[in-house]
Amino acid sequence: MKRLRIRIVGGSLAGLFAGILLQRDGHDVKIYERSSSGLAGRGAGLVGQHDLFRILRAIGCEHVARVGVVAHERIYFNRDGSVGETFRTPQTQISWDFLYSTVASHMAAESYLIGQPVTGVIETLDAAQIIFANDRREDADLVIGADGLGSVVRPLLNGDASNRFAGYVAWRGLIPEPALPQEATILLDRFAFYVASGIHVLGYLVPGPHGETGYGERRYNWVWYRPVAAGDLQNLFTGSDGRTFDYSLPRGALSDERIRMLQADAASTLPPPFVRAIESEPQPSIQGIFDFEAARMISAHTVLIGDAAFVVRPHTAMGVSKAAGDALALRNALLVSDGLSEALDRYEQERLPVGKYIADYGKRLGASAL
Repeated sequence: MKRLRIRIVGGSLAGLFAGILLQRDGHDVKIYERSSSGLAGRGAGLVGQHDLFRILRAIGCEHVARVGVVAHERIYFNRDGSVGETFRTPQTQISWDFLYSTVASHMAAESYLIGQPVTGVIETLDAAQIIFANDRREDADLVIGADGLGSVVRPLLNGDASNRFAGYVAWRGLIPEPALPQEATILLDRFAFYVASGIHVLGYLVPGPHGETGYGERRYNWVWYRPVAAGDLQNLFTGSDGRTFDYSLPRGALSDERIRMLQADAASTLPPPFVRAIESEPQPSIQGIFDFEAARMISAHTVLIGDAAFVVRPHTAMGVSKAAGDALALRNALLVSDGLSEALDRYEQERLPVGKYIADYGKRLGASAL
């Protein structure tokens, strides 16, 4: 394969994985990330999967997968806070922040450009063209859409590029371990769940923002899945300053009144340890749960990876691993193919069924969760 001019839209893990691999293969690669401040500090924890370990080995930072917090068992609470079931299933959670910052350090700094919002991509006979928010345009032999849930690259390949609301959202908290009250210490060092009709809440420890795993340096991550009518999403995703978001509400955007309402709801429906954990989070966030499955992942000079191609529900714990698998498959297809068209066909044939399988698996898990 000749040296390609490759431009990646989206600078989170999917874009970084692809960018690092393809730059090392000798291609001219640049990543354009819309955020002007970068993406550090936006994640919590994740469970490592096979393809994530593979890509970490490939880019030389396999050690990240060994920096984690072990949950030694899974417990399921009764409503009164007693433990109804216990399963000895050890699992390690690694830090999204530490993973992101370590992976990003392996991308050439001059090739990772923040504050560069892209509004669309078009294709000519011989190239793809990126259109930036300031109307600047740039040609590329290959554009990789790694821009996630709100992908602006996706519509070029798929007639219906809209995300479909799944009917529920995830309220989230991420608190320093010392902030967790004594009454909630049963939550530490284990995966904890409470599942009842229409209620699904879970929590677990993750490393600190820089990979800290010592006692008192970790963070507690809780997630409460709650049904919501589609017509209520706009209000739900409107912050105290009046700003409305499309798919989520970030930390710090909730009014004090709404936080008190969340805490009151928790007190009336959840086991006491989870109530205390939720009360300990001063800035909860809300993540909308959406689905999208691409009918096409490629065109002549454009390809989708990660959530831009398939949005998978968080129950699968496979979103980052799927993005890693996409990047590895695209890299391999470019290495073994004689031309770009052959490479993209090879990539889509491999990853389209994988994406569909994981997306369907997430829907099944979601249906059983609420």
